[in-house]
Amino acid sequence: MIDKEQRRSTIYDIAKSAGVSHMTVSRYLRFNGERTRKDPGERIKAAIADLDYRPNLAARALRTNRTGRLAILFPAGTAVSSVHMLTGATEAAREAGYQVDAITLTGSSTERSDRVLELAEAGLFEGILALTPLEAVRQAQIASRVPVVVGAEYDDEMRGIGDLTDASPVAEIIEALAHQGHRTFMHIAGDRTHPTVRSREQAYLETIDSLGLESAGVAGGDWLAETSRRAVLELPEDTRVTAVIAANDVLAAAAIHAATERGWRVPEDLSVAGWDNSPVGEWLAPTLTTVKVDYEELGRRSVAKLLATMRNEAEPTYTDPVAAVVWRKSTGTSKPARR
Repeated sequence: MIDKEQRRSTIYDIAKSAGVSHMTVSRYLRFNGERTRKDPGERIKAAIADLDYRPNLAARALRTNRTGRLAILFPAGTAVSSVHMLTGATEAAREAGYQVDAITLTGSSTERSDRVLELAEAGLFEGILALTPLEAVRQAQIASRVPVVVGAEYDDEMRGIGDLTDASPVAEIIEALAHQGHRTFMHIAGDRTHPTVRSREQAYLETIDSLGLESAGVAGGDWLAETSRRAVLELPEDTRVTAVIAANDVLAAAAIHAATERGWRVPEDLSVAGWDNSPVGEWLAPTLTTVKVDYEELGRRSVAKLLATMRNEAEPTYTDPVAAVVWRKSTGTSKPARR
C-alpha cells in the first residue's frame, strides 16, 4: 500500500495494484475508461480511488507536450444556454479523448484577455476555446503559445452574439403564417441591448417588407410579461392584426393571456409564436409554437473548430442551422370572428 502522505501515487502504482500494465492505465486515463475492457477497467477505477491518484498535468505536459485537457472560457453571467453549450462541447471533447475545464472570466476585455494569455503560458491546456471576444493583440499572442479558437457566442454581459443571433426562423414563421391567410402582424421585442433581440426584430421587419405584408408595429423593448400583455390589450377593437411574433416564450405566453382576456381565440383570432422552446410552452393552452436553438450542437461545433485548428486541418463547415421552428397549436389558419 502506498503511503499517501509520503508521496504522490503514479500510474505505475495503479498498474501494480490493478494487475495491469502501465500502458493500460495510461489508455484508461486518456479515454476516460471508454476504450478499456470492463474487468480491468473496474480494477483500475478501484485502484485510482484507493490510491487517491491525481494526474500531474504540468509534469505530463513537460514530458509529452500533451495534457489531454481543453479550456472553454465563458464571460461571467447566468445565461442558461451556456450550460447546454458546455454539455455539447464536453461530449465532443471526450469523444476526441480530451477532458474539459470550464473557466469563467471576469473583469474588462483587457483583463479577460490577459487572463487567457496566462492560461496559455501555463502549459496546462492543449487548446483553448473562448466563447467571448478577446483583444486582437492578446489573441495573436495566445495563438503563438497554444491553439485557440474565439467562437464568440457571448459578449461582456453574457448576451448572445455570433451564431446565436441567427434569426432566420422568424422569417420561416411569418412565411408559413402568410400562406395560412395572415396579412397583418405585430412584433413584441425584448430588451434591445441584446444582439439576438435586434436580429429578430430586423428579420421580422425585412420579412414583412419582402412579402408585402402589413405590420402594426413593434411593441415592447424589455423582457416584462406585462409589457407584452399591455401591447395586445391596447390593440384597437377593429385591429387587423391576426399574428404576433414575440421575442421569447414569456412574452408570447403573456400575449396569449391578453388575447384570452379580450375574448379572442388562439389561434383562430390571433396566432402567437415565441422563441427559446421553454419547457412550459408544451403545457400552455394552446401549446406554444416556438423556436428551438440546439445549444449543445453549437458547443460541439465550436470544439470541432478547435480540434481542427489543433490538427492544422480545415475548419468543418455546416449547412444545417442550429435553430428550428417547433410548430404547435398557438399558430394556425387565420379565421378571425372578432370583426
